[in-house]
Amino acid sequence: MARKTVLVTGGAGYIGSHTCVELLNAGFPVVVLDNFRNSHPEAIERVRKLAAGSLKLVTGDVCDSACLERLFAEESIAAVIHFAGLKAVGESVAKPELYYRVNVGGTLTLIEAMLKAQCSRFVFSSSATVYGDPQEVPVPENARFAPESPYGASKAMVERVLTDVAKANPSWRVALLRYFNPVGAHVSGEIGEDPLGPPDNLFPYVAQVAVGKREYLTIHGNDYPTRDGTGERDYIHVVDLARGHVAALDHLDELHAATAINLGRGIGGTVMEVLRAFEKACGHPIKHVVGPRRPGDVARYFADPAQAEKLLGWRAEFDIERACADTWRWQSRYPDGFRTR
Repeated sequence: MARKTVLVTGGAGYIGSHTCVELLNAGFPVVVLDNFRNSHPEAIERVRKLAAGSLKLVTGDVCDSACLERLFAEESIAAVIHFAGLKAVGESVAKPELYYRVNVGGTLTLIEAMLKAQCSRFVFSSSATVYGDPQEVPVPENARFAPESPYGASKAMVERVLTDVAKANPSWRVALLRYFNPVGAHVSGEIGEDPLGPPDNLFPYVAQVAVGKREYLTIHGNDYPTRDGTGERDYIHVVDLARGHVAALDHLDELHAATAINLGRGIGGTVMEVLRAFEKACGHPIKHVVGPRRPGDVARYFADPAQAEKLLGWRAEFDIERACADTWRWQSRYPDGFRTR
């Protein structure tokens, strides 16, 4: 599509900030909407230093209809990439009403503002959690929906809403991008994952152990039917993922209504392989212990990304070793993330 203004909700977050860099590098003017609940304004300042182009920041919430109406009235927005939302699986189990209100309700408010402004191009940051415990691996886009948490259910609900909106409004084109485990950081080491509190995911936890913020890593089970007994997952470099969103934006007009597309490497990496690669990246051993399996964890879980290459001309470029090197560059430079003094 022509290089017209793109609204990135949650653009100061981990994936959002990297996507803003890639959008600017591709020549898109960008407007970021973020409430900084799980992000930091410094991320936007770093993006401005990493990439030239037009980047405007609006502090606001996708649940605020007045804010969205004002934003669409003031900016000539041609497309939306929607990241804004809550993403902690455990928190979603404890506070399901919050996740449905923010993730589903916020998206509905955004859709209503887009309909009013006649903006009909939408890239949705969905999740592989919509698949639940998959019946086959690699997981194809036509796998059954069986989310096992309110977080995953909220993503599945939003996908259904967007599919129905696209059916009811023939001018709409929607990419539903499902991905698994975003990892890594920008090669500059200036932006990366900055979790608030104890990390829920493997990479940031390993990084915090490596930099001395946490004492050790617990490996949850080493008796799975995998290469080394530890769980195997699809770890996709965040820059590859960001470029996947730009590719989806570029190919929206070629898609039919709402189209689901997996973004992944198509191969899994085990917990132990990540640990060894990170030890190589940081140059010293990382203390770890083996604990029991966690309820709900599966042995192998990764994507079939063939559709992304077919429809978007996209495929992942970076491997786990590159992701570890980039994560360590970011973590060692900024051990407290964007709050590092």
